[in-house]
Amino acid sequence: MLETWLTKSLGIELPIIGAPMGGRAGGRLAGEVSKAGGLGMLGAARYATPEWIADEVATARAGGGDVGIGLMTWSLDDDATLLDAALEYEPKLISLSFGDPAPYVARIHDAGIPVLAQVNTIDDLRVAERAGVDIIVAQGGEAGGHTGRVATLPLLQEILESTSLPVLAAGGVSTGRGLAAVLAAGGEGVLVGTILLASPETIGPDYARTRVLAAGSADTVYTPVFDRARHQPWPERWFGRALVNDFTDKFHGGGVDDDVIVDAYDPADPNVGVVYAGQAAGMVTSERAAGDVIRAMAAQAEQLLSAVGAKVRNNGR
Repeated sequence: MLETWLTKSLGIELPIIGAPMGGRAGGRLAGEVSKAGGLGMLGAARYATPEWIADEVATARAGGGDVGIGLMTWSLDDDATLLDAALEYEPKLISLSFGDPAPYVARIHDAGIPVLAQVNTIDDLRVAERAGVDIIVAQGGEAGGHTGRVATLPLLQEILESTSLPVLAAGGVSTGRGLAAVLAAGGEGVLVGTILLASPETIGPDYARTRVLAAGSADTVYTPVFDRARHQPWPERWFGRALVNDFTDKFHGGGVDDDVIVDAYDPADPNVGVVYAGQAAGMVTSERAAGDVIRAMAAQAEQLLSAVGAKVRNNGR
């Protein structure tokens, strides 16, 4: 029931990819998602190093799981060192998102690795198609971290109607219901991130798990203030969706100089530090192992799709 182009092409059991969340998705998380039947991805953010990639790939594989690696295309344009490191370890998949992947796709294909690109608009889709990527992810604005401004459902429908490439969905998918809906719409699978943020395998500050568990789905904000505070030069078209806190209450939407924002930022303070999370935060209600989250999502999706199939067959009699 859950076999799709994605599972057959990547040789995985479930059409679920763990999102490459910078600062949160390391080797333990990626490995556990992969061991559960999906594919976990490392989030190699701009501030990651080749040594970090080496260590986290080793961690994932030591636990028996394979791994993909997610890179930020706009950052590679300044320094492609992280791509060099990623290719050295022959991941099952590389994602190139947030920018034009064209300068890098041929080199990745030469290494025998498929390329995934997250897109936030139809224009992004056309750029990715011209670059020759293999998989498109329609990433809706509900997603945690850096994302676009169009919601997942309208974006997914528009992308599915506009390309012959295999399409996944990201943003707001947190249960088997979401996975079943994407598959029923014609998608080949999903990327999930927020639903894994309270899992013990995530990296990052401990308070991030606590804050996600306490958050509701309305407790996020789409903002550039954390990039400004941390000197992260993200292109202006992509803000980040994060949990609200004292810092966003004070600085989001205000005309405050960057120097003031930088001085006020403290990543160690739970009321100030960034916790990127999507609007599915309200579905994160307990600290569950990543593998259990993935298996439960798949089981529910399969049950729902089977029930829908039976209903259609019975109504047709």
